Amino acid sequence: MQCQVCKKSPATVHLTQIIENQVKKVDLCEVCAKEKGVNDPTGFSLADLLLGLGASQKMEEATTATGAEVVCRNCGFTQADFKKTGRLGCSECYNVFADGLDALLKGMHKGTQHKGKVPPAVRRVISQEAKLAKLEAALKAAVAKEDFESAATLRDEIKQAKKAQQEA
Repeated sequence: MQCQVCKKSPATVHLTQIIENQVKKVDLCEVCAKEKGVNDPTGFSLADLLLGLGASQKMEEATTATGAEVVCRNCGFTQADFKKTGRLGCSECYNVFADGLDALLKGMHKGTQHKGKVPPAVRRVISQEAKLAKLEAALKAAVAKEDFESAATLRDEIKQAKKAQQEA
């Protein structure tokens, strides 16, 4: 078994963490284990290894730019908690830690929006919602320009789109 960090040396240090009945395993060589501070519990971050080298540091730098530690109002989760577990505490954490998460996700993935496969039923709903949003924006623009004929036409199209959305 090879080291998951350097991918060169044989792994001699095997870490296992169980969080909410899910097992996360990391296999490291002796050098990478020392480098990551595995022997020093204060310097070791499983989140860094699971999410990529320096991942939690990116998040911490982005969210501590204000100088105060950011804490989720809903669940009390902090950056330190994220660094320890590699997980967020609740859905509100995504909003609270948004700046740091964007940097983190961009480093892990090719972007921050899903562009992969979507089930056909979901694709239809997304398409309908996008069409509706586009029509509503056009309606606001027509009203702002005082083009009430176009606005009336757009209003009717919006009604039809909402009706079709409810029927689906």
